[in-house]
Amino acid sequence: MNKRFFNIFNLTEEEAITLLDTPQDRIGEDDSRYIAASHLVNFPTDKSINALMRAVQNTDSSLDNRIVRRKSVETLGRLQAKQALSVIRTCLAEEDCYTVENAVWAIGEIETDNPDILEEIAQLLEKPGQIYRVILHTLAKLGYKPSIHRINKFTESEDAPTASAAIATICRLTGDYTQMDKVVAFLQHSSCNARRACIQDLIDTRYYPAIPQIARCPVSVAFRLRAIRILADVGVENKEITFNEIKPYLEQTLRDHPNDLDLVHEYDQSPTLDFLIQELYQTDFGRCYLASKTLLLEHYAVQAPTALLQTYDEEAYTDYGAHYHVMKLLGWLRYAPAYDLLIEALHNKEPQFQKSRSAAAIALGELGDRRAIPDLKKSLETQIWDLKYAALMALEKLGDTSSRETVALDLDWLIRVKATFASASNVNWNYICKS
Repeated sequence: MNKRFFNIFNLTEEEAITLLDTPQDRIGEDDSRYIAASHLVNFPTDKSINALMRAVQNTDSSLDNRIVRRKSVETLGRLQAKQALSVIRTCLAEEDCYTVENAVWAIGEIETDNPDILEEIAQLLEKPGQIYRVILHTLAKLGYKPSIHRINKFTESEDAPTASAAIATICRLTGDYTQMDKVVAFLQHSSCNARRACIQDLIDTRYYPAIPQIARCPVSVAFRLRAIRILADVGVENKEITFNEIKPYLEQTLRDHPNDLDLVHEYDQSPTLDFLIQELYQTDFGRCYLASKTLLLEHYAVQAPTALLQTYDEEAYTDYGAHYHVMKLLGWLRYAPAYDLLIEALHNKEPQFQKSRSAAAIALGELGDRRAIPDLKKSLETQIWDLKYAALMALEKLGDTSSRETVALDLDWLIRVKATFASASNVNWNYICKS
């Protein structure tokens, strides 16, 4: 579990517990029991777990308290608090579908083979108005095969994320993966949520044959990189896939050129430059990539850099999605005056702009300005694997090979392999991956 952003509240364990135990009607204007419940994930102690259990058992019907209960259940799941299992189980009978969803998820994180609990979860598939994806995932994770007959009907659901999860769950429970092509097909669904959900289902099923299609799926690079990284870690560890098989799709994804994606949207008429710039702010990255691809066309490319810098000054510097696309486009357009802006983005440590750092690294490689080499080498000191890998790719592009030695013994096996891949032909990759 990535806990980089968990500990962002300035609270001690005692302060968080005290706040969580405070009755909702006595909470001050600047305080939040929800934040307290979130923050206790940093304290895997009996005191914190007991406080979270008390919060779950507080059945005050106010909306604020219901939200705190949901978060408390989630945090208990993140803490994998087995002693809280019976308390969490009571939430399966709640009317509130979100509390039920969190309870199912938490039980999946804690894990149990209690057939009575598993059957209670399976019965939720018959509850109208419930959110079914988490239920399906949990039944698959806990291997509850008696639920198969209930799951089958969801494989034809009109809701694409539910159908995807149901098909994937049947495959996991039966061991028959012949229907997984139906899940892969959702990578090209018009709904961004369906595409994202499908990627998670492909991760859960460890469906390595989908890696090329995942790399080409028009969703945020964060979803694709996470999927490829998880599949790489598991697949290489289990000797089910090799680095050589993963490398081209991993690096294609890190480069993230819109021409390397299978776009699901199209324009019915020639768009204006202003329209394309505004499309970079869409939450559906499929639309952002279509705009990016169009901006790179010859008749837009001359005016595009000025428009990109203007939108950066006006809005994109605070919008992490548009910021990412602007950084990438300045590199693809090989706009040399953007050098200083890209260097600034490379070193931006604000959490929401982390993927822009990798984008800036790739863009600096595209600019071809060797002044960037020291800054890219400094990026190799980070603990963010995708930034480190992107920096290595950019350094290669700039003709620098000396930096490989600095990460040849990196703690991350993927960085070690990348560092030695280009410089040696007779390498024991298995040793490098596991050492």
